Amino acid sequence: MPAVVVSASGHNPEFEGRITIYVIVCVIIAASGGLMFGYDIGISGGVTAMDDFLIKFFPKVHERKMHAKENNYCKYDDQFLQLFTSSLYLAALLSSFAASKVCTKYGRKPTILVASTFFLVGAALSSAAQNLWMLIIGRILLGIGVGFGNEAVPLFLSEIAPVQHRGAVNILFQLFVTIGIFFANLVNYGTSKMHPYGWKVSLGLAGVPAIILFVGSLIISETPASLVERGRESAGHKTLKKIRGVEEVESEFEQIMMACKIAQEVKHPYKELMKRSSMPPLIIGIMLQVFQQFTGINAIMFYAPVLFQTVGFKNDASLLSSVITGIVNVLSTLVSVYAVDKIGRRKLLLQACIQMFISQTAIGAILLVHLHSTDSLTKTQAAFVVVLVCLYVMAFAWSWGPLGWLIPSETFPLETRTAGFACAVSSNMLFTFIIAQAFLSMMCHLRAFIFFFFAAWIFAMGIFVLFLLPETKNVPIDAMVESVWKKHPVWKRFMVGGGEGSRSSKPTNS
Repeated sequence: MPAVVVSASGHNPEFEGRITIYVIVCVIIAASGGLMFGYDIGISGGVTAMDDFLIKFFPKVHERKMHAKENNYCKYDDQFLQLFTSSLYLAALLSSFAASKVCTKYGRKPTILVASTFFLVGAALSSAAQNLWMLIIGRILLGIGVGFGNEAVPLFLSEIAPVQHRGAVNILFQLFVTIGIFFANLVNYGTSKMHPYGWKVSLGLAGVPAIILFVGSLIISETPASLVERGRESAGHKTLKKIRGVEEVESEFEQIMMACKIAQEVKHPYKELMKRSSMPPLIIGIMLQVFQQFTGINAIMFYAPVLFQTVGFKNDASLLSSVITGIVNVLSTLVSVYAVDKIGRRKLLLQACIQMFISQTAIGAILLVHLHSTDSLTKTQAAFVVVLVCLYVMAFAWSWGPLGWLIPSETFPLETRTAGFACAVSSNMLFTFIIAQAFLSMMCHLRAFIFFFFAAWIFAMGIFVLFLLPETKNVPIDAMVESVWKKHPVWKRFMVGGGEGSRSSKPTNS
């Protein structure tokens, strides 16, 4: 039977170590992968609101947009326009499985290098696009980069971080995502006045975070767990001492060795994921990604300029409003960096559900009562919508945004970690694709009720967290089975009794 290292008393082991300068550098470089993802989320909505971009690639949409009496909710409803945004996420969905294989066979560091390379090529092609299909191919290459980056970076951060700081370190990925979104909003605000090639600058600047990650990936260390997993025990031990800044790392290294021994016994990790004992982290990982998208956040972030134009803001004002929400996004993610290892994951998620539910319901009510097909909100009403959007973004940014990536990256055992996280990433990309492809059409048909649609999902998310999500704060990443899943009132039924794939504990001194 496979084993996991836990303390003899059943408590979580405590390991020696501190945050070293070298770890800080590695973490910042790796987390800059979030800049690529965030920049792309933020840039697409602003670009699709630029007249020069629409005239070149989507002239029919531009014609509808300029029509004086065009329906507020339907003027951007175009499947090819939505494909410009969503094609990236379909590519990321498919590439995440290849990224899982590369991550396991070659390590986290080379996978990050591959991600930055694809993103560089995709940014160049998108910026140089002369027709729609050249533009879409560029987006697909960007998507492959996102798939590889979103697979490797959260795993890298979780594995390199000291256990007592793992939540905060991992959330730096989401912090960089929000900074990327904010940077994209600023770029769009500036390039919207650069006629007729502002869109080229916006798309081309996606190469900046890719260059940072490309250069940085040549500097960072591989994680100890990945080195040991690939038979390089000595290098793994040396790296662990380097990143912890202490000589005494034997307890933690023993746990990594034990986890790697278990992993080596598993020849088919995706088959292992289908076992009953693998269901708890798999279900949690996938459902967090599904729920993260059905909060409606990417609908807001993709199409914030379009949304604000819909409620009556002019082009510059709508882009400026997006910059404001971007600032809120960044600052609120900093709250999560501070709070996640003190308050815990569950409390942040539950509080956010309440705040997001109220915000989405209020936005829907205002639009339902005051925004009709061919008129606009008053300035006061539109400003109130922006405030509500900011409150919504604030709650998401310190909860479902970062924790949707953190929790799946820390709950899978090593033998299924890359495969399980690939399933989580692919689920995220699948539902991001669905939302990106469908949102403008949904807004056209559901109108204000689209916000009630997302509010209903948020209510369901709160129930899920309340009854099914365990707290993982301060639990060592390779002790989750014994310390979390076997003690949860629901999930423990999957871990004991049947014997399939369940682990026996191997006590050691903590």
